[in-house]
Amino acid sequence: MTTSPAPLAPHLAALVRHDWAADAILELLEAPLLDLVHRAQTVHRQFHPENTIQLASLLSIKTGGCPEDCKYCPQSAHFQAATNTVKEPLLDVEAVLTAARTARENGATRFCMGAAWRSAPQGNPKGEEQFSRVLDMVRGVRALGLEACATLGMVTDAQAEQLADAGLTAYNHNLDSGPNYYGHIISTRSYQDRLDTLQRVRAAGVTLCTGGIIGMGETLRDRAEMLQVLSSLDPHPESVPINALVAVEGTPLADRPPVDPLELVRMCAVARITMPQTRVRLSAGRMNLGREAQILCFMAGANSIFFGEKLLTTGNNDTDADRDLIAAIGARMLPPDAVIPAPAAA
Repeated sequence: MTTSPAPLAPHLAALVRHDWAADAILELLEAPLLDLVHRAQTVHRQFHPENTIQLASLLSIKTGGCPEDCKYCPQSAHFQAATNTVKEPLLDVEAVLTAARTARENGATRFCMGAAWRSAPQGNPKGEEQFSRVLDMVRGVRALGLEACATLGMVTDAQAEQLADAGLTAYNHNLDSGPNYYGHIISTRSYQDRLDTLQRVRAAGVTLCTGGIIGMGETLRDRAEMLQVLSSLDPHPESVPINALVAVEGTPLADRPPVDPLELVRMCAVARITMPQTRVRLSAGRMNLGREAQILCFMAGANSIFFGEKLLTTGNNDTDADRDLIAAIGARMLPPDAVIPAPAAA
């Protein structure tokens, strides 16, 4: 169950818009970097004066064998042999909760669970058992005092309601790119499928975690169009992950060059300006950023990072280094008492 945010002061509420045009967002992405970061930081200070950064931990609870053909993903069954990704079944509940306890001890306040499914399983005894197991994972994570996020592919209305009843805090379902470039990356699921999933989750009362990936060959306009779609959602997504492509050998995008770190800074800044209340999550690709580039992303409005040795199947930054960085810049880790409370037991 979600909680409603406190009402905004009128002067802040006026800054929350859902009518951004792609051309206006493109102008922001092309603006002089220092001007852009200054504007984003000004907005950030108005809406997030507490200067906290949330640590989130991500665990792959079911790895490999996904029937989707996302060209960036080593878990796709289309590329799995070439990427040497080992297909693994859905984890047991206790194994997931053990990982969640470790994440909590390391400072995480959100625990995210990702399953390589096209859609959450249903319609047969095995599928129902697996989905029931995921619901138990959600309940267990919430009982630990953590926010619980899940990414399970497409869900039905009934599944979304069950996840909400179990206490799921957020559902992650990235748009990946803008609507005009999406088909170059994925052919097995439409852009509208993704939007429909977000609508179902929102209708069930679960907050949205949805963002995208840069560095897949898209243009600046494609990035602007993705941000336009996200900022047009009403309310805005509570969480927007900004990812840089991690080019994995064996995937069709393996030869893509690394993303210029300043491009991530720009994306964080424009996400902050267009979605002032959103928690902007600096996500995949952070291993390629030095301390200075990460600090620029925080100045531009990022206020969450994923930490731990892995993001599903790709590498991630060291936990101790992340805590040291947050301390060095004078920010604070989001305290446990800021977590959305779990629903009362029925």
